[in-house]
Amino acid sequence: MRIDIISIFPDILSGPFSNSIIKRAINKNFINIQIHNLRKYGLGKRKKIDDYSYGGESGMVIRIEPVYHCFSKLLSERYYDERIFMTPDGELLSQKYAQFLTKKKNIIILCGRYKGIDQRIRDNLISKEISIGNYILSGGEIAAAVLVETIVRLLPGVIHNQDSIITDSFQQESFIAPPIYTRPAIYKGWKVPDILLSGNHKKIKDWLKQKSRKIKP
Repeated sequence: MRIDIISIFPDILSGPFSNSIIKRAINKNFINIQIHNLRKYGLGKRKKIDDYSYGGESGMVIRIEPVYHCFSKLLSERYYDERIFMTPDGELLSQKYAQFLTKKKNIIILCGRYKGIDQRIRDNLISKEISIGNYILSGGEIAAAVLVETIVRLLPGVIHNQDSIITDSFQQESFIAPPIYTRPAIYKGWKVPDILLSGNHKKIKDWLKQKSRKIKP
């Protein structure tokens, strides 16, 4: 899988992609992540990428030309299954959508900044708008990193114990994973439930299923 991320602050993404699961997935060639600096496609000597909005609204807006040129270059090189814009008013990111994306070969993720992006970008270049929650960030980079990790950890081979993924919260419809415990069995008088220490696998399985909570729609 290849993911191309377009940002005006690409350095923000260096940390999340240089550690843990994502770094391991990159090193083992499970995923190819390419980060593109939108300013490279800016206008004029100053590489301008933003301007005031029509209508007098406050705040700067990312112009259409730099984004169009960047998209055009990428689309001339390969087909992209999904062209995603990270935005707070998009569809809420879900485990189901992350699983859907693992079946794709090439994905573009556009990170917004300032007041937003020219609506014509959303109308003509974007195939999916995704939000990670009903709140505002300064830009889409952190949201893009969240999306990438939800995808990467589901790719076969990235996480050694695939059973761990199957039992994750949200992995099975709308259920939250049950409580989990580890050693010691008693700490400061706080005990692990007796059923988990019983060795009765059927009763343990029933208990875990019972303790899984279905979230409200």
